[in-house]
Amino acid sequence: MNAATPRTTNTTVGELIAEITALEREGRLHDAEALAARAAAALPRHPHMLHLAGMLAHRRGDIPRAIELIEASLALAPDVALYPRNASYIYRRAGRLDDALATALRAAALAPDNRDAHHNLALIHLERHELDAGIEAVDRAIALAPDFAEAHFARAELLLLGGRLAEGWESYEWRFKLKQAEGMLPKTDKPQWDGSPLPEGRLLLVADQGFGDCIQFGRYIPWAAARAPNPVLACESSLKPLLRQLPEIGRFADSWAAAGEYDAYIPLSGLPRLAGTTIATIPAQIPYLRADPRMVEAWRRRLATLVPPGLKRVGLVWAGRPAHLNDHKRTVRLGRFAPLFARPDIAIVTVQKGDRIDEVGNYFGRAPLVNLGPSIFDFTDTLAILHCLDRLVTIDTSVAHLAGAAGVATSVILPYTPDWRWLLDREDTPWYPSLRLFRQERAADWSGVIERVAGSI
Repeated sequence: MNAATPRTTNTTVGELIAEITALEREGRLHDAEALAARAAAALPRHPHMLHLAGMLAHRRGDIPRAIELIEASLALAPDVALYPRNASYIYRRAGRLDDALATALRAAALAPDNRDAHHNLALIHLERHELDAGIEAVDRAIALAPDFAEAHFARAELLLLGGRLAEGWESYEWRFKLKQAEGMLPKTDKPQWDGSPLPEGRLLLVADQGFGDCIQFGRYIPWAAARAPNPVLACESSLKPLLRQLPEIGRFADSWAAAGEYDAYIPLSGLPRLAGTTIATIPAQIPYLRADPRMVEAWRRRLATLVPPGLKRVGLVWAGRPAHLNDHKRTVRLGRFAPLFARPDIAIVTVQKGDRIDEVGNYFGRAPLVNLGPSIFDFTDTLAILHCLDRLVTIDTSVAHLAGAAGVATSVILPYTPDWRWLLDREDTPWYPSLRLFRQERAADWSGVIERVAGSI
């Protein structure tokens, strides 16, 4: 979103806007919003002051207030293309997709030569599952700015979500030109691997994205090792206990900088493209990750003392990493699982990690709840626990991928427009046969989803 300022002859207002913008850039959002709110109250007819205050309210997460202020700026200055463009973004965040589309179309009509307007329109079409229209809009953005990485990445998401994997992988390569991808790949003059044979130990594999992505794309390591034996894998230490199960890996490094000599490199997320993956050819030899039998037995004995006999053991994960770009879409509050908690024949076993685990302190459900989160040391503990459950219920997070890679029966709840890998309009996934998908029927609306999950167990 661009917070550029329209020209003004009012120097005092201009200086005030500059001060607010400077505070925002310094990360002093509280101070910026406080100043913007005072300015908007003092200048209730100044559209850009209202707009700026609305954008800051949005950044703080106060979506209703952001919409109120943005709509006020739109009413005062309906022909400033920036305002409907940013309004569409906030409407999208609120799940008001009809309003998002109307304002995005307005912004594109007001600024037909603006690449951001067409890119934003493509994102709205993506959220509305209007994939062909989204591709048309993003292609206009790319025509205006051929090196526009965000537009190419949006094109990848549209294609991949629609199951057009062969085309989508090519656009997906633009992900490393996004600003947030800085530093994810080796700084080297070595080439990115093209799939041709390499001598033993001369290929560097880079675990380049989140834990879930690395688990998902780890299935391609045997394919890579068949062409470049004993590759080096650079990954975070927390993934090593899992991925060392793959005997094809020659050795591990904590980072690509510590990998030593190699002839070529490839991110794990680039392997599906090299392998020519389509929906029909996704490798699904499940399980490819297995729990340590001794750990499974230890957790089984422990759960036998914690869970009343005769109850189904249902694992639960309800929150992801707050830093994730789309965490607001996937994470839910523990209390939303009330229909599951009302079941008299189950026990809840939480395998949630992170700050949101504190929500168990407010649990008052009928089903007994066993909170294992504080006792989980790493992914090997989680994997062993999953094998002691009758089913896992989870949002779209790394534990869903872990369960899928291990063949554990799992119910995954998904937002209306999920990450591309879950595709659209299906309850199963070719990536993980043991997973069943439960989707929102409307954007930003979890009503009915948990009820369906609770009724299916």
